[in-house]
Amino acid sequence: MVDLFLQYIQYEKKLSAYTITAYRIDLNQFVQFISDEAGVFDPSQITSLQIRQWIVFLLKNGQSPRSVNRKVTALKSFFLFLNHKQLIAANPTKKIVALKTKKNLPLYFTEKEINFVSNQLLENNFNEARDKLIIEMLYQTGMRRSELIGVKDVDIDFSRNTIRVLGKRNKERFIPFGRALANEMKTYIEIRNQSIESSAERFFTLKDGSPLYPKLVYNVVCRAFDGVSTLSKRSPHVLRHSFATILLDKGAELNAVKELLGHSNLSATEIYTHTTFDQIQSIYKQAHPRAQKRREP
Repeated sequence: MVDLFLQYIQYEKKLSAYTITAYRIDLNQFVQFISDEAGVFDPSQITSLQIRQWIVFLLKNGQSPRSVNRKVTALKSFFLFLNHKQLIAANPTKKIVALKTKKNLPLYFTEKEINFVSNQLLENNFNEARDKLIIEMLYQTGMRRSELIGVKDVDIDFSRNTIRVLGKRNKERFIPFGRALANEMKTYIEIRNQSIESSAERFFTLKDGSPLYPKLVYNVVCRAFDGVSTLSKRSPHVLRHSFATILLDKGAELNAVKELLGHSNLSATEIYTHTTFDQIQSIYKQAHPRAQKRREP
């Protein structure tokens, strides 16, 4: 039944390959736990108590509440699917509630760090030109790593300065870009077309014309910011965070940033307002006479 569910989320729900892999791992772990405890895995016989026992087991084995919640989400989707398909009579996850977690603020690079990296990166050959543009595209458009890898030449409209991307669940959106990025993309296309013999299927490619892979994009960003940023995590998603944070700090409307990021709801975008609030507090403390500490007479 797990395989049937995975086929459903892949072909009907069209979830990303990353999500499908995560769901497969989480569900297989649950199947193994139940099989070890009960001797057999029968979804129709699973109870809420067994699910709670699994949650306790995960926590005792060092899983964070956030990780456990992600696994429970996979489990809820699985049993909801079985219930809708009438493969089980009742959904045992109905009474399972998420664990309380600390709300982590998004990490982001500062403008100074990003500008320093942009000025340091070279463009002497194909790989260097491609890697620098990867950094610029992630930062100047806020697109996800998977979206960047999926961009094709036909998705880029230089007459309107927009890029068409397919986000989660194949949701289409158009991201605008500025003249400077347009010039960098055109330069990269010339270098790419001179460097690879075969016609490229994707905008970003390896030297042999094949598409990029996620780990390469991660390594490009991590290597570029190594020694520049003190963040514990230096990834493509941090550049996405930087894009959103800096836009909001510069006065962009929350709804506009939501559309640029491709978020389905506003709450996902609101996590980036923390820096704007910090900035407002700083301005208030500097500007308002009653907020400043009075000097002793």
